[in-house]
Amino acid sequence: MAFASLLAGDGDAAESSAARASDPLASRPPHFAPKAKRVIYLHMTGSPPNLDLFDYKPELVQRSDQDCPDQFLAGREFAFTSGTPKLMGSPRTWQRVGKSGMWMSDAIPHFHDVADEMCVVHSMHTDQFNHAPAELLVYTGSPRSGRPSMGSWITYGLGSENENLPGFVVLISSGVQPNGGKNSFGSGFLPSVYQGVQCRSKGDPVLYSSDPPGMSRATRRATLDALADLNQMQAEQMGHPETLTRISQYELAFRMQTSVPEVMDISAESQKTLDEYGATPGASSLAINCLLARRLVESGVRFVQLFDWGWDFHGTQAGTGLTDGLTNKCATMDKPIAALIRDLKQRGLLEDTLIVWGGEFGRTPFREGRTAKSKILGRDHYPDVFTMWMAGGGVKGGFEYGQSDELGFGVAENPVHVHDLQATILHQLGFDHERLTHRFQGRDYRLTDVHGHVVKELLA
Repeated sequence: MAFASLLAGDGDAAESSAARASDPLASRPPHFAPKAKRVIYLHMTGSPPNLDLFDYKPELVQRSDQDCPDQFLAGREFAFTSGTPKLMGSPRTWQRVGKSGMWMSDAIPHFHDVADEMCVVHSMHTDQFNHAPAELLVYTGSPRSGRPSMGSWITYGLGSENENLPGFVVLISSGVQPNGGKNSFGSGFLPSVYQGVQCRSKGDPVLYSSDPPGMSRATRRATLDALADLNQMQAEQMGHPETLTRISQYELAFRMQTSVPEVMDISAESQKTLDEYGATPGASSLAINCLLARRLVESGVRFVQLFDWGWDFHGTQAGTGLTDGLTNKCATMDKPIAALIRDLKQRGLLEDTLIVWGGEFGRTPFREGRTAKSKILGRDHYPDVFTMWMAGGGVKGGFEYGQSDELGFGVAENPVHVHDLQATILHQLGFDHERLTHRFQGRDYRLTDVHGHVVKELLA
């Protein structure tokens, strides 16, 4: 009896494979009591310039236009910079905000008002300095495609709270897919029922979810029943788990036809709420997606992933410069995200909804090489240190952790690797990241690969 009990609790926080196959999205308990029940992950695709938003460096400002010291360049490669670049302090205006007195720039004025909800990590670092590999490392634990994404691991472990909605929904603004493509929200070698379902804020929320012309709901139901019978026969003959997954996906898609349009319809929201988010009905924007994220988690979706393209601030054109370009881009971002935090809080959802904000790496403390003689200021890719923040979901509010050095070249205190971030997110959802595993090709895989530790100092 004891041995059977140990076997039942071992592995990946799930029930038996038979139970998982019969209903792969059934709600399941985590390893221990969670602080967060759901996640909204806000990814600024391209990676924002942390030195112009959250990480104030007065020493760097004083040394602007000086040659970058050799000690920071020796043996290093940068995406678009060679030779000896010039140090570049932030051109932004800075002030202390919130009760904690954390520094923020004038580019993000709406974040000033919610600073006391934010847990800011200034000591993030990663292994990759190009967009797609760095983004894949953040979301799948590997810089190469083929591994399950964070949302897929979480849905695999927890299932879905609403049988009529996916457990993992993806919303994309600014019209461009993430740098890692659909691998950034794919299921890898997990059953495909756990992949992110991309929804749209214009037209059909999910492509091909409407009934085809001339086909009634009753006819479509009969068609699905026939397909289910055929798939069940194949599953019994071949024993392939993807066949049972296919049945589940067809059934979920049929139920989603009614549920998804209802959740994605923001016409029921008050004008006051729309104004707070800066959301325009019928448009496609980060503001709309932030409002939809609140509606989705309110309806039981476990993991909502928002990708917003346009944060690659090289300064090669006005729109990617650190003055007007950054001001204009932040104006589309900080207002709706601040509104999302306030909205979740007043609805009693923030305490068990974990919000995560960030990019895939940081930006250099010196000028990007191609802009050396330009009036437009920009920064190159930089993996050694950058800033991310979280809110709600059992993390400390109004709290800063870790430091970069006085010029912003490296971590000076309390380093946090992206694998540590992954482990911490899973911990807040009630998972031991070393036990949330899936056996594939003779090996047990996990989101954190063979790395990562929970950063307990961030936890309330």
